[in-house]
Amino acid sequence: MAQTQMKDPTNVIDDRLGCIDYDESGHGPTIVFVPGSCSTGAAWRPVIAALAGRFRCVTTSLPGYGGTAERRTPIDPPMAREVEIVEEVVRRAAGPGNDPIHLVGHSFGGLVGLAVALRGQARLASLVIAEAPAPSVLRAYGEIEHYRAFRDMTDRYFAAFQRGEPEAIAVMIDFYGGRGTFASWPPRVRDYVVATTPVNILDWTSAYGYLLPPVGLLALEIPVHVVCGGDSHPAVRRANELLSIHLRDASFGVLKRAAHFMIATHAAELADIVARHVGRQIAHPMPAPLIY
Repeated sequence: MAQTQMKDPTNVIDDRLGCIDYDESGHGPTIVFVPGSCSTGAAWRPVIAALAGRFRCVTTSLPGYGGTAERRTPIDPPMAREVEIVEEVVRRAAGPGNDPIHLVGHSFGGLVGLAVALRGQARLASLVIAEAPAPSVLRAYGEIEHYRAFRDMTDRYFAAFQRGEPEAIAVMIDFYGGRGTFASWPPRVRDYVVATTPVNILDWTSAYGYLLPPVGLLALEIPVHVVCGGDSHPAVRRANELLSIHLRDASFGVLKRAAHFMIATHAAELADIVARHVGRQIAHPMPAPLIY
């Protein structure tokens, strides 16, 4: 289990199962931003800065990261534990009026956001998914080659971790960002990612165990926008494209020259995508462009 950091009590939710990161800034329509694995709510700062105070932006961290306490175990890693975290953040953000909020998730946070929406216990106005790891949707629709790309990566990653290789997680990072991505990161970032490897393995166990049946996707009624990087791994792009095809009210966009870690490399462009999506739901919903 990853060590949690001490937090200002005004910036956490004191949940019965442990603290949950909670920070907010800005004014206007509320957007809750959920980061991916090996990350905290701070990862959204460049995107939030680019939004320039036009929205009330709420951030959190998933279990085992930042100040959010881990609540899973290797024998009990279900997606429900992740969903509980985000539902609690949404409730806090919605306030006593239970106003609907817009949810934005990147990577594993995108899959968790989708799971929150499908469970239907949080009042959401819309959802943005930025490259969710959704191998089960590939398997469900017969995209076996792309599914195997995910499985081969995690098999190699988990085996390296079991052998005690300290930088085993580089296999996963380079799958998403391309060869050499992990080595290119600053030492403090690499150190944090390595330290959170056991938590990330729980994330993958949750992801593989979370099935996305076609009937469930079709039943979701809120507007969803799915975005991928033009330079992202083909299996990642296809999984997210399938989500957009089989969700009832979804659009799909490709952020040119971006890859998986777009919240850092293309923050302004992603902020614009989020702002336009939220703006459409406030004004008059209409299809989103396919290419930005």
